[in-house]
Amino acid sequence: MALPFTTNGFCWSAAALLLFALSSCAAPPTAGGGGIVSINPCGDAMLVELAPDRIASISHYSLDPAATSIPPEVARRYRTNAGTAEEIVAMRPDLVIGDTFTSPAARGAFERAGLKTLYLDSPNTIEGSKEQVTKLAAALGVEPAGRAMNARIDRAVSAATWTGPKVPALLWIGGNLANGGGTLLDEMMVRAGFSNHAAHYGLQFTDTLPIEHVVIDPPRVMLVPYAPGRMASSRAAEMRGRAIARTGAKVTQANFPRNLVNCGGPVIAKAMTRLAEVRQSIR
Repeated sequence: MALPFTTNGFCWSAAALLLFALSSCAAPPTAGGGGIVSINPCGDAMLVELAPDRIASISHYSLDPAATSIPPEVARRYRTNAGTAEEIVAMRPDLVIGDTFTSPAARGAFERAGLKTLYLDSPNTIEGSKEQVTKLAAALGVEPAGRAMNARIDRAVSAATWTGPKVPALLWIGGNLANGGGTLLDEMMVRAGFSNHAAHYGLQFTDTLPIEHVVIDPPRVMLVPYAPGRMASSRAAEMRGRAIARTGAKVTQANFPRNLVNCGGPVIAKAMTRLAEVRQSIR
């Protein structure tokens, strides 16, 4: 049995949710199919800016606060999907946006159904992400919108670029999970005037970071996915905060929202702006 969907404190039944979807800004898929279906939350983030009126469905991950890169009120405008091959084939979309994690079985089902597909990887550089924007915009036939998105990224990166000394910082994803070297976030941190302290510890990509490293050699700044002064729901974050406090080290905690860590594309501009704000506040 399908579970009810909760939003703004209300529990929606399946019928109510259907009425909500039909009354939203985005038109539902026609009976004959068509439109663009995304099973990739990072694809969602680009689609809602590149071709919002052509979206038939977005990934259910875009309604998950830990996975989304778009505002919840935007995600709720669209029909969501669970990413199953049967569900997507039944929609008969003009284009399916997947990712490198799309299973071979699902890819095979899409091919047998004659669906056009585009599989996006996870770029680990700003330039790689801009190339992906260009690729998606070309597939959608909205090249000017792609160029405009990349121009916004360029302006944000240029405005946030820091030429002075780098400040050691850790960017926490959640719990003991931290952003290491060799990632898109790593490049953005460095450009904005930080040195990635997780990479200094030897951490590559995104991985768990033992508390011992942080206590022995703390960073100057910790970027956390919750508001300063509040403890995260994670016990790891609470223990880390107490341990650092006992050392007397000067560590500034700054909020870096969770929806800025998941994807590139248009998120880069927002992430660079926030990183610049934090860097400018550190003396």
